[in-house]
Amino acid sequence: MTASKELVVETCLLAGKIMMESGSEVYRVEDTMKRIATNANEPNSVSYVTATGIFMGLRNSHYTQVENVGSRSINLEKVVAVNQLSREFAEHKIDLLTLHNSLKKIDYETPMFPIWLQIVCAGVMSCLLMYAFGGSSYDFIATFIIGMIGFSANYYANKTLKLQFFDNFLASFIIGALALLCVRLNWASNVDNIIIGAVMPLVPGVAITNSFRDILAGHLISGLARGTEAIIIAASIGVGIATVFMLFGGNIL
Repeated sequence: MTASKELVVETCLLAGKIMMESGSEVYRVEDTMKRIATNANEPNSVSYVTATGIFMGLRNSHYTQVENVGSRSINLEKVVAVNQLSREFAEHKIDLLTLHNSLKKIDYETPMFPIWLQIVCAGVMSCLLMYAFGGSSYDFIATFIIGMIGFSANYYANKTLKLQFFDNFLASFIIGALALLCVRLNWASNVDNIIIGAVMPLVPGVAITNSFRDILAGHLISGLARGTEAIIIAASIGVGIATVFMLFGGNIL
């Protein structure tokens, strides 16, 4: 196998890995990998993508490589960056080696919104959705603060504890406890509306949507895997809220 063929496979796998770990749909990942290979003069490529691994090979060389998909999150900035590089490669604005090096840079250096801005946006999202679901303006400030605290707990628990799903449980538990406390202290009026708004930044809406899109596109294994993961996250949130009511609900309300 020549070095150029090796580079083609490695580049395709790297692009696919970045997209899968960033929340892209399977069919989009496979299409991007195929386009990169075709534009690199390897039209007879074959790929198989799942939620936890990617297989890539060239039929005329009988060579296949496997890439593991690690932690999965939602980072559409990376997905857009990979697609943009793929288009530039197709238009011959960059060569294969430049594409490969640029993908490496995207994997480690793609700018993210600062965490303080994410926390503030989580608070804004929480109070606006609380109001949209029928809440009152009296609960606006409490929901804003609790939404920020819940999102912060989720972020830092995930970063320090490295326990999947526990971060969602812990964040929802804190949200439920603070909502009950605010109502007990007459800082807010409706526990249900506050909780509904504050947990919205934690809900895996994109993952559920991508799961259905993968299933409809025929990628049953990846669709079911993503759907199961989203259901477990939602269950973790629900268990966290239920635990608060079981422990404190009767005493505070």
